[in-house]
Amino acid sequence: MLYSQPSTLNSQPSTNNINMPAKAISIRPFIGAKDFEVSRNFYRDLGFEETVLFPEMSVFKKDDLAFYLQNYYAKEWVDNTMLFLEVSDVDEYFRQIAALDLPSKYEGVRLAPVKNESWGRECFLHDPSGVLWHIGEFVK
Repeated sequence: MLYSQPSTLNSQPSTNNINMPAKAISIRPFIGAKDFEVSRNFYRDLGFEETVLFPEMSVFKKDDLAFYLQNYYAKEWVDNTMLFLEVSDVDEYFRQIAALDLPSKYEGVRLAPVKNESWGRECFLHDPSGVLWHIGEFVK
């Protein structure tokens, strides 16, 4: 699995001078589920609000953030799905997740402690299907 550290150090402005006619509102990834019902319960326990769109797909929202969970599993895809959730206080976020004790409730769920990186700090959460969440905050 390839992993690239998030970085703003090498950011460069776009050389594309096309003016987009509309403002982007959000980005919502689609993630798969090995066991759709287990994953739905996991994300509700994590504090996301679920809206069922179809019997095989839901959108999960928290504040202005959202993602789609679908009843589809391809091991190669799910094992390589990573999401980065930027938070204002990674230590507090870690404490809140740890208090939920999700690894004891869901097989395969792992929570790794906060670690320091050159760009900021992050912890890791694996969902029941193997989707890897990077939860972090950037150096200010």
